[in-house]
Amino acid sequence: MKAALLQMVSGVSMLANLDAADDLLAQAAAQGAELAVLPEYFCLLGQRDSDKLQIAESFGDGPMQHRLSRMAAQYGVWLVAGSLPIAVPGDNSRVHNTCLVFNPGGDCVARYDKIHLFHFDNGVERYDEARVQQAGDTPVCFDLSSRDGHSWRIGLSICFDVRFPALYRQLAGMGAHLMLVPSAFTYNTGSAHWEVLMRARAIDSLVWLGAAAQGGMHENGRRTWGHSMWVDPWGQVVACQPQLPGCVVADLHMQVLHERRAQLPALSSAAQ
Repeated sequence: MKAALLQMVSGVSMLANLDAADDLLAQAAAQGAELAVLPEYFCLLGQRDSDKLQIAESFGDGPMQHRLSRMAAQYGVWLVAGSLPIAVPGDNSRVHNTCLVFNPGGDCVARYDKIHLFHFDNGVERYDEARVQQAGDTPVCFDLSSRDGHSWRIGLSICFDVRFPALYRQLAGMGAHLMLVPSAFTYNTGSAHWEVLMRARAIDSLVWLGAAAQGGMHENGRRTWGHSMWVDPWGQVVACQPQLPGCVVADLHMQVLHERRAQLPALSSAAQ
């Protein structure tokens, strides 16, 4: 299966960000990708965390979701919409950081709400997603039948989740062959931990892993690490883009996964 990670440097205009995502998706489709993944916060990296509240949509309705549905259908791809703010019913002060999946017909077929909320404070940079976000509590997979005849089970996660390996073993236990990690890692944490975390999660569960990232200097002054990458089930990076917007395409092979799991049966009940 040919798949694409869409690296972005999102700004403070939701419409401009959606246009940028559309352009990248067109590039991915032109290269034959049947699965495309946007980064976390692809729709907005605002001046303040609370800016997310202003564009939050009810699940199943709103301009962002309608645009994403049209994009998936227009280009005939499975579109994993990294994350966007989805309203929490009855609470105007918080949103879910939600990853939505649209099939090539434009239907929303999966929803994952980020479970682990980012908190970081080194005395200079301070982030606390819990101030305006409500954590999810349910691991999610979806199924994709690829053009080459394979059935892929794909596990969803978002950014800070990658530091919690138990979630990925849960996804592996649910049958995942591929795990996705749309992200907006800060430059400092990314330079220290990004690659080792992504490779470790692929190795832990002997899965393909794709991490679509924000990568550059943003209008709000935030700097993100980028390095969108595909990692194979042996933990090898097979494609990567360090910085700036771009389309990172790779061929994912189910046979490679089966061979590695046969060689190293770490997921079998006998080995646990």
